[in-house]
Amino acid sequence: MEFRKSNMTDLPAVMKIIRQAQKYMRENRLDQWQDGYPDENQIKDDIVKGCGYVLLDGTVTAGTAAIFFDGETSYDRIYQGQWLTEGEYAAVHRVAVSSAYRNKGAAVTMMKHIEKLCLKRGVYSIKIDTHEDNRPMRRFLEKCGFIYCGVIYLNDGSKRLAYEKILK
Repeated sequence: MEFRKSNMTDLPAVMKIIRQAQKYMRENRLDQWQDGYPDENQIKDDIVKGCGYVLLDGTVTAGTAAIFFDGETSYDRIYQGQWLTEGEYAAVHRVAVSSAYRNKGAAVTMMKHIEKLCLKRGVYSIKIDTHEDNRPMRRFLEKCGFIYCGVIYLNDGSKRLAYEKILK
């Protein structure tokens, strides 16, 4: 599978995956991504900023994620715990996999590509957060070697569980 920066031609496929993820969360009573987030403008902004990525299986878009190397303000303060490291890190957001690729290893493959991207840039820490009720994502993060670090609050005040992985 190929992992590359997304472009505007990827937008329809990425939005399809986002809508599938929103539906999955709704059907599983997860109160995350149910307010229209992320919307098309957010995904376009990720593409323009060069932080939107897609996982491709041939010509099929299997997954998407946004990766930021310039910090995340909501990660500046962590409660009920602490980050494993200080300094430079990659923040990963908006991780979603096509329903056709769910539970088939695509998310793990995408995370391995994200790790390789970080290592190429000399970044040895990945930080990510998720809703406390999003048990599938929490299990996925733990499966990928992420460690629960504490609680962060988004700019809108929403509580999220924070995880970090140190790369070697």
